[in-house]
Amino acid sequence: MKLGIILQANKPEQAWNGLRLAITALKAGNVVKIFLLSEGVEIANMTDNQHFDVAGKLKEFTDLKGELMACGTCLKSRHQEGSSACPISNMQDLMRLVEESDKILTF
Repeated sequence: MKLGIILQANKPEQAWNGLRLAITALKAGNVVKIFLLSEGVEIANMTDNQHFDVAGKLKEFTDLKGELMACGTCLKSRHQEGSSACPISNMQDLMRLVEESDKILTF
């Protein structure tokens, strides 16, 4: 199955749970792509070391070859840049993700 996840929350627990599901799907042999939208582009700066290790789950997701994309407009409005692990993307990329996925989930 091809699973598309749109992550648009900057709350550590929501991001952590979205990443946990993505990792579980990858380990089950599925293809998973995450598109960071709105506040979701803040994922690299999310911290809640007490309960939710977002950075650790993000690394595990990318280590398992999950694909991550980030809305360029959303990054720009937050004075952030993309990275090799999380390239700047656009609405055409999001539309392609929706078209190619068997299922789309939003967190």
